[in-house]
Amino acid sequence: MDRPETLADIRYDLPAAAIAQTPIEPRDSARLLVDRGDSVEHRTVAELPSLLHPGDLVVVNDTRVLPARLPLRRPTGGAAEILLLEDRGDEEWEALARPSKKLPVGMELATGDLRIEMGEDLGEGRRIVQLDSGDRPLLEVLDEVGLPPLPPYIEQRIDNPDRYQTVYADRPLSAAAPTAGLHFTDEVFAGLAERGIDVATVELAVGLDTFRPVMVDRLDDHVMHTEWYHVPAGTQTAIEVANRVVAVGTTAVRALESWAATGDAEGRSSLFIRRPYEWKLVDVLMTNFHLPESTLLCLVDAFVGPRWRDLYDVALAENYRFLSFGDCMLLEAGSALTIGS
Repeated sequence: MDRPETLADIRYDLPAAAIAQTPIEPRDSARLLVDRGDSVEHRTVAELPSLLHPGDLVVVNDTRVLPARLPLRRPTGGAAEILLLEDRGDEEWEALARPSKKLPVGMELATGDLRIEMGEDLGEGRRIVQLDSGDRPLLEVLDEVGLPPLPPYIEQRIDNPDRYQTVYADRPLSAAAPTAGLHFTDEVFAGLAERGIDVATVELAVGLDTFRPVMVDRLDDHVMHTEWYHVPAGTQTAIEVANRVVAVGTTAVRALESWAATGDAEGRSSLFIRRPYEWKLVDVLMTNFHLPESTLLCLVDAFVGPRWRDLYDVALAENYRFLSFGDCMLLEAGSALTIGS
């Protein structure tokens, strides 16, 4: 098989019990499955500095997650929910609305000091909404009325919303966390520095395709929703002198590879990474375990080939924790061997 063609090619059985419902403490005690090509090692994120090489460059997506989930009531009293996806300027946002069909254009909703007017229907539950926070800064109001946009497979609230943020989160741009980065601590960064391993940042505003399953059977028919990205000049310079580029998470991958593919350090990425794919920048990938039937799993398949199935089988057998609050893997591009071969 040259590449995954249908949903069956990126499907695996994920038991509900394997989905992590709460973040682990401390962050860097998360387990790290290290792919050695013909075998695996079971480590922790705290050991990451010893697993990388002096001269490597670790690249993280430092966007901050917005408190983007807005529980609401319709004028009839029924429940509604808006999930803010992206700021389009002039207080206009793209959002997911539920139930979209019961929120007609022009309907006004409110929560606290925030007023919301429903706009254009973009399909698939996506809507344009107009936000009005009065004389107050919008982000200040969102901090009061919004909730962390936890994925639907996480069935309970978290006590500390900061646990759905990386310790290095900066600008509030994203509708979901770059979850591979949730494992990092100040101690891990100190260990990287001691080993002569630099850290650089990119921005990718995590949006719909990062957390939504593919909705068509044939992958050729899937249309990627674009996400804004930026690769700073300092990161570009660091990449030029790095021995290897270690991307933390699929969002960092998409920012880096979008820049490499287009030459544009800032723009909108619609990059759908599927095998066969010619990797231009990323040599090593640290990533969580992803949902079946997702574009993120296609990306992992493009990185290590169908071997991802062996790695996922090992992780499930060894009781690794899956998805956003789960454990992670450390992969090198191009490994095609099967375990035990």
